[in-house]
Amino acid sequence: MKARETPEAASGRPWPDSFSLAFSRFEKYLTAERAHSDHTTRAYLADLQQLFNFAADNSITDLGGLSLLTLRAWLGSMNADGLARSSIARRAAAARMFTAWALREELIGSDPAVRLQAPKRQRTLPHVLQRRQVEQLFSTLAAEAAEGQPVPLRDRALIELLYATGIRVGELSGLDIDDLDQDRRLVRVLGKGNKERAVPYGVPAATALDDWLRRGRGALATDASGPALFLGRRGKRIDQRQVRDVSARLFAGLGDTAATSPHALRHSTATHLLDGGADLRAVQEILGHESLATTQIYTHVSVDRLRASYKQAHPRA
Repeated sequence: MKARETPEAASGRPWPDSFSLAFSRFEKYLTAERAHSDHTTRAYLADLQQLFNFAADNSITDLGGLSLLTLRAWLGSMNADGLARSSIARRAAAARMFTAWALREELIGSDPAVRLQAPKRQRTLPHVLQRRQVEQLFSTLAAEAAEGQPVPLRDRALIELLYATGIRVGELSGLDIDDLDQDRRLVRVLGKGNKERAVPYGVPAATALDDWLRRGRGALATDASGPALFLGRRGKRIDQRQVRDVSARLFAGLGDTAATSPHALRHSTATHLLDGGADLRAVQEILGHESLATTQIYTHVSVDRLRASYKQAHPRA
């Protein structure tokens, strides 16, 4: 990730030197030691930039001035501006990570964020496709791929793999051909924090991948393709935007779903696995969640779906 210039506060007041130095060092920490993705690193740095801007605008001239009161005032200003609770909670988490790091680096004498509390995130259940919608989705993909054109073959293979494995879009776009173990139907995935996991996939995904590799990929491949499993129309490794475009087009064809992002396939995989009796720990491992609490949201989805079915079907619900 390219280094950024440290900006001035909203009032035009320049940051104190200690802010600029800490910002630069924290950026290196995130990229080199925490091995965060570019997206996550940018988010943390944007949050820290907001904090430093607020501090500079309130005449705080060194890191030692980042007191608990300052941090609370910062969160309070965002709440007054109507920022979503989830965004405020994320910025509070970024502040806690920064101050804990600054204490370890002896840039501050005590951690002011130890007692910092943020508003609880609103629990929003993810959009999940119904089984009939999944069948409709793959019927459409199979019909499009029947003529053997490379792009429909690719689209069918990547959507099949996303649903079969529940992997993230970034993980999918980063896959190489050698990451597939076609004999054992496993895909090797490099997830968040550069953690590697092996995820199984089923026969439909295996068939679609085989068709793509035998009949589609060669038609798009160029010298710039390298070992990438999935390619864009110009032969380069497919990017996340292209995958989102594919899923958005297909979901629009379903008509009666709020799902627009390919992440809905990941949500659907988890929910359908749990509906089918899969162990929660196994789903956690498949999805690559660091915390079981993250996976548990899908148990709520399954219960809500069960309750809706009960109310619809039972005469005395």
